[in-house]
Amino acid sequence: MILRTETLDIGLTGARRRAVDFAALTKPRVVLMVLVTTFVGFYLGSPVMPNYAALLQTLIGTALAAGGTLALNQFLEREVDAQMERTRLRPLPDGRLQPTEALAFGAGITATGLLYLSISVNMLSGLVAAIIVGSYLFLYTPLKRKTPLCSVVGAVPGALPPVIGWAAARGELGLEAWVLFSILFLWQLPHTLAIARLYRDDYARAGIRVLSVVDPDGRITGRQIVSNCLALLVVGLLPTLIGFAGSVYFLGALGLGAGLLGCGVALALSRSTADARRLVFASIVYLPALLVLMALDKVPF
Repeated sequence: MILRTETLDIGLTGARRRAVDFAALTKPRVVLMVLVTTFVGFYLGSPVMPNYAALLQTLIGTALAAGGTLALNQFLEREVDAQMERTRLRPLPDGRLQPTEALAFGAGITATGLLYLSISVNMLSGLVAAIIVGSYLFLYTPLKRKTPLCSVVGAVPGALPPVIGWAAARGELGLEAWVLFSILFLWQLPHTLAIARLYRDDYARAGIRVLSVVDPDGRITGRQIVSNCLALLVVGLLPTLIGFAGSVYFLGALGLGAGLLGCGVALALSRSTADARRLVFASIVYLPALLVLMALDKVPF
């Protein structure tokens, strides 16, 4: 009886550990950010009050598609992850899960998410999600080992979640949806360039050709960060200028954009690790603060 109980406990512990490892493949924190931006897109795209049933269906489908895509990305990059300190203990490089398991799991929930969006919400939201899946896995992922332009390519799927939300709420894409896309696109560039500066040695060891690896003195990286922060400052004001956010948002976006630009300029001048960390932190604060302001100061249309 004692032996059977101990065996059952070991089995439950092993099953729980595997469940945690499968969940880790989906990168829950990244999925949460995807869902936040999708929610904002849906809320802003809703003419009056959001349809909460449709919103829930949109978030479920998006979460499945995003989590599955990230799991497939870890399947494709398992050998690269094994070479980097920050990723070598992930379930695949550490051997806790087999590649075939990750492939089946990722493909299954990705397909389920895309079908769910297309059938339960609308075809347009499913199409936008499919573009994210395809560009992330088949463009961004292989380009990471070939060209520094991978960051620009990767910013496209990263900027599309609010477009899913908008498409789900309205069944069409207007100028406002592409302004949201542009804000997310430009935000990702200084954010990812600063992260790449922090982990430059790790990326170089794995053969990932981000800009900080091919630009060892950091001058080009600094110019790119400043130019993108400046562009983001300008584009971040467009929601008010085209009439779907108010003056409170405008002032907040101006202040947040100026603060982020200041952090970018500081990193470009010093090229120090401390300023890279400060820019990462500032970018993490910037995006949710901007989106909250936009949602609170939404102009009905």
